[in-house]
Amino acid sequence: MAGEISEGEATGEIATIFAELRTLWGVPYVSAIHRYLAAKPGFLEWSWDAVAPAFRNGSGQEAAWRCAAGLAVPPLDPIPAAALRVWGVDGAALADVRNAAEGFVRVAPVNMVFAGLVKQLLEGAEPTGIAAKRASWTAPVPLPAPPEMVDLARLDPAARDVTMLLASEMGGKPFVPGLYRMLAHWPGLMAHLATVLRPCLTSAPVMSVFDELRRRIDAAVPEVLASLPAVSSKRPRPSDADRADFFNVGQTYRRTSPELVVVGQLLMDALPKQMD
Repeated sequence: MAGEISEGEATGEIATIFAELRTLWGVPYVSAIHRYLAAKPGFLEWSWDAVAPAFRNGSGQEAAWRCAAGLAVPPLDPIPAAALRVWGVDGAALADVRNAAEGFVRVAPVNMVFAGLVKQLLEGAEPTGIAAKRASWTAPVPLPAPPEMVDLARLDPAARDVTMLLASEMGGKPFVPGLYRMLAHWPGLMAHLATVLRPCLTSAPVMSVFDELRRRIDAAVPEVLASLPAVSSKRPRPSDADRADFFNVGQTYRRTSPELVVVGQLLMDALPKQMD
């Protein structure tokens, strides 16, 4: 994604925030939305200072996971181990694919709550609560590291073309969500998914699931927001330009995040748990 700070480039307070995000989100990586905010001077620091209490006590994560639970999605046909072998997916690769899918089921709803809180604060919401102390809450054990995201420019043209079939748009340019860039290591699997997912993701039943998840998140955010303490005046608010850019990019995340929750769950249900 253009205009971001990678985890390897992060230093100082950004690196500290990244480390806390990995712990509290329960995954061994930092999501694109946080890497994107980190590239805007002071934006991630201001945002995290304002909303961190809700994630340190687990209320933000738990609200997000409740919202994503029980979504009624028409399943994909099971993917047999024999097909996976033809596509070069062995037992270790299967574990990698399942870890990638589970990671997005875990983080995408939490990112939606995070983005919703930041949006409301930028729109002028002024929380005055005190985030409850919940000493009993502990972050989930981090999932194993997923496959690295493929540099699409280095892919074989045919493999790149099939991956781009699942691209979205951000700022007038193609945007390939991280899950698909992880799965692009296995072009045969990606070709299968591009074939079965494209009609699925634009079908009325699945579009209605996306809407339902957005509705649930929108309903949950005000309650989480109300528990937050007042935003510190010690940090300058993001500039008008950065604020407008966040709202614009946020529309893309609002489209892609429900898709990643659904696709992650569909994959976990369709894939065998282990190779025969």
